[in-house]
Amino acid sequence: LDKLNGFQLENFTLKVAYIPDETAAQQNPSLQLRGRRGPGQRGSSRQASPGSVSKPKPCDLPLRLLVPTQFVGAIIGKEGATIRNITKQTQSKIDVHRKENTGAAEKPITILSTPEGASAACKSILEIMHKEAQDTKLTEEIPLKILAHNNFVGRLIGKEGRNLKKIEQDTDTKITISPLQELTLYNLERTITVKGSVETCAKAEEEIMKKIRESYENDIASMNQSETETVHLFIPALSVGAIIGKQGQHIKQLSRFAGASIKIAPAEAPDAKVRMVIITGPPEAQFKVAQRKIQEILNQVKQQQQQKALQSGPPQSRRK
Repeated sequence: LDKLNGFQLENFTLKVAYIPDETAAQQNPSLQLRGRRGPGQRGSSRQASPGSVSKPKPCDLPLRLLVPTQFVGAIIGKEGATIRNITKQTQSKIDVHRKENTGAAEKPITILSTPEGASAACKSILEIMHKEAQDTKLTEEIPLKILAHNNFVGRLIGKEGRNLKKIEQDTDTKITISPLQELTLYNLERTITVKGSVETCAKAEEEIMKKIRESYENDIASMNQSETETVHLFIPALSVGAIIGKQGQHIKQLSRFAGASIKIAPAEAPDAKVRMVIITGPPEAQFKVAQRKIQEILNQVKQQQQQKALQSGPPQSRRK
């Protein structure tokens, strides 16, 4: 959970933590009634504070890259020396997600910094990949791949593709965007592929992220804090591990899917049959989480039925 807390994912900061029951009860009196709401109480837990909504800083949105797995070692460097050097020089926080999607041909990299710092880090990573390609005599072109949430891509493209065409012309690059058909329920990022030299790709990244940050800031500015609410969802204690998943992968996907902060409260007793999940986000987030959980339960039931069928199969065949 420590690795997940504060993890930057698109335009969200993942917050996952165990909280003491006493603290939760003080902050949310409704927990004394197990957090359930009666009719007309839907908005009772909505949280709003004066001045809490402000224009986000440009660095709030991380730069997400997709790099060939074969270059990850060179980007990290011996004992992490190369990535530490880039981090220090660009004053950035850089996460190379090399353990995600085992066996995948490409790995994501998340860069959290100012726009200038993120662009500098991106250029350094591009230079490393091109040098590694030359050293290994790789003849394939090494494009820059940027991951962006689908919500921002439309504005990047612009009416009749004008924005994207202008960036191509101004930076002397060729830019393509992955089709909508490649999106999945738990992956709403599209891949922006930029082909050109290191210099031209770096310039294109600056222009692309400028448009994406503008979209992000406009979306955040238009959000009304009163639309944020806290919901308490009770789940079987045995399902907690399935929700968190290996290395937190499931809860990361769930938080990303719902666009909400998700916290799992500690058990009320050692033999507690249920656990409480605290969801903070837009009103519709609770329904998305519930929908995801229902599907999880259905999958578990299906697996249990299949296991029972397999276990009961041999004895029946022996009796015949």
